[in-house]
Amino acid sequence: MNRLAQEQSPYLLQHASNPVDWYPWGDEAFEKAKRENKPIFLSIGYSTCHWCHVMEHESFEDEEVAALLNEHYICIKVDREERPDIDHVYMSVCQAMTGSGGWPLTIVMTPDKEPFYAGTYFPKYDRGRRPGMMTLLPSISEAWESKQDDIQQTIAQISQYLKESNSLSGSQLPDESIIGSTFEQLSNRFDLDKGGFSKAPKFPSPHNLIFLLRYFHETNDSFALEMVETTLQNMRKGGIYDQIGFGFHRYSTDQNWLVPHFEKMLYDQAMILWAYTEAFHITQNPIYQRTAEEIITYVLRDMTHDEGGFYSAEDADSEGEEGKFYVWSEEELQNILSSHQFELAKDWFKTKADGNILHLNSFDPFAKPEYDDVRQVLFDHREKRIHPLKDDKILTDWNGLMIGALAKAGMVFGDESIIQSAEKSAKFILANLQEKDGRLLKRYRNGEADLPAHLDDYVFMVFGLLQIHAATQNSTYLVQAVELAEIMVEDFHDESNGGFFLNGDHSEKLLVRPKTGYDGAIPSGNSLSVHILYRLAKLTGDVKWSQVADGVLKVFNTQMTGSPSGFTSMVTGYMTAINSPKEVVIVGDRNDPETMNVWKIITKDYSPSTVVLLKYINDEELVKKASWISAHNMIENKPTIYVCENFACKHPTTDIQIALDYLRE
Repeated sequence: MNRLAQEQSPYLLQHASNPVDWYPWGDEAFEKAKRENKPIFLSIGYSTCHWCHVMEHESFEDEEVAALLNEHYICIKVDREERPDIDHVYMSVCQAMTGSGGWPLTIVMTPDKEPFYAGTYFPKYDRGRRPGMMTLLPSISEAWESKQDDIQQTIAQISQYLKESNSLSGSQLPDESIIGSTFEQLSNRFDLDKGGFSKAPKFPSPHNLIFLLRYFHETNDSFALEMVETTLQNMRKGGIYDQIGFGFHRYSTDQNWLVPHFEKMLYDQAMILWAYTEAFHITQNPIYQRTAEEIITYVLRDMTHDEGGFYSAEDADSEGEEGKFYVWSEEELQNILSSHQFELAKDWFKTKADGNILHLNSFDPFAKPEYDDVRQVLFDHREKRIHPLKDDKILTDWNGLMIGALAKAGMVFGDESIIQSAEKSAKFILANLQEKDGRLLKRYRNGEADLPAHLDDYVFMVFGLLQIHAATQNSTYLVQAVELAEIMVEDFHDESNGGFFLNGDHSEKLLVRPKTGYDGAIPSGNSLSVHILYRLAKLTGDVKWSQVADGVLKVFNTQMTGSPSGFTSMVTGYMTAINSPKEVVIVGDRNDPETMNVWKIITKDYSPSTVVLLKYINDEELVKKASWISAHNMIENKPTIYVCENFACKHPTTDIQIALDYLRE
């Protein structure tokens, strides 16, 4: 066992028995590299990464490769999910040097962390144009000894690139035309037949769908809704969805959503749940509610700690083979099901003789009383198989996304138990991953919380808490959100140029302090910060939050304008802020059921730009954080509604219909 055996990361522990003399990222490795004048071989990945497993098996478990690495390099393993700051810096280097990126990410650098070689997956031996480790490692080692001038020149070029790409500033807010430009770019990339915004591979990209739902709400452009519905329906029918156990796989390797990359990520479940929930809220299509509730079933059943936190991921591989857990042969189906059930399953899932990834051609089977029985029989049988590895670390940022998505779903579906699941997780995170000074930690596993939090941890947790507040109107959640947001601004905000750094003032100093707004599989921290900051401004009445949000938009304005569809979450936040957002205050007696009834009616319609505050009489905790509502009182001891825009309120009313008319103006 090497040094990784002492770590908590499941990814690092996977490599603890490699013959490679791995170090975790830390001073010990860098000091030894300086002492021995050796380059660093840095390998970055994550526990459910298929090609990381392949490279480990081919190279890191191989004695010959390990001998070369141990003799000529100091080897460091990093879990990208625990250290997104390290991953971001060196992934940007890889993309700049090679034109592409991915995991496993392979970097060779100096003992001072200066990279001079980058790539992704390398086999043991040369394969086509891809060099093998047995060729690559001696070649780089020789260059380290004899070509330092070339290496230093490369280092200087990379250093200049990193400084320029992370030195962002701006003084102008985006033009409102960027909203239409984002819609146009998505329209041009849209697959009219199967949905989605690329050919193959095809990712769900739910933040694109959320933008389109908001765009449809504001413009009534039917094509925006058509893009969302075509995508969501084809995803639900496809092999990217686990038809038997529920939940979405990471992406589809083909254009038709049929053949997935089988890993399941918590963040995908959260973002896709958000998209299906909003789609249901607008359309009332029961397929979307069914899918959302099935995602929730999967997460609560398979991805939840007993005390409430959510695990990170499930692997694509089982028994050393990708997708083996999920694939069926017709013979197996025939042996498991009754003859009648087998004929139904063959028709529903369009099976062939061998290797079936179950998928639907239509939603018609949902109307059949036998459908759920067949699915349950197959699920019970599948549970006896060897399960893929579960990455059971609990990450603050991904939990924040799931907390927010659950709270939103519970509110839209009127299901208190879903909201309670969100609350349970939020309490788990704040009890186990928050220090005495209020700052967050990154990761919890086996009773141990560790690692400094990053921007996304704060942004996503504030998002989650604000969604629970919206669903419960418990002012404690608003207070907690404000307190975390204040620390976020203190530790991560770039006071000089605007926007947020990925790592905080107290974090380890890397080659550069990264700042990014581009959305990947999930929104960037800067993107989602625009949502939460404008929302905080409306809820609290404190203009400082909108000023910080404006600064984020200004610093990324040039990049957004050049590629708006790469910043759809940020554009969504901007659109929400400028399209006549309203504030609604409902004042009532906590013990009067009519108060809650008024709140439910007011929040029933889809209105993402509207913020709602339910003020109970004598709720001093709420008034401390939202002092602008201190003078809002009940009329004639009845629940009273104040509809405001930019904090200028119409005449208060106790008539729910008048209030709804105000909102729909």
